[in-house]
Amino acid sequence: MNITTSIRDDGVAVLAAEGRISLVTAPELRREVQRVVDDGHTRVAMDLSAVAFIDSSGLGALISGLKTARAAGGDLRLAGAGDHVTRVLRLTNLDRILRVFPSSDDTYRD
Repeated sequence: MNITTSIRDDGVAVLAAEGRISLVTAPELRREVQRVVDDGHTRVAMDLSAVAFIDSSGLGALISGLKTARAAGGDLRLAGAGDHVTRVLRLTNLDRILRVFPSSDDTYRD
């Protein structure tokens, strides 16, 4: 998995993951969310449009990121989830906890 991080003009940290989020790569995702929150970017958009696979460890990393962002007064929102990721989120009912948007540009329009 590769993660590319960018900061939008409105201060939202966009983390774009590519590949598989699994037991092997989940710690990297946790660390990157922690790093951007520690840098003061508490609104995080996780772009999953290039993620082909996610397992329970990956889901745990997303929940951990959500807790990290919320503890700092922000939020973590998902964007661009493909069919596999969307199916896994629905099967685990995590789509009720993690807000999913069509694109990272849509995540913090409210």
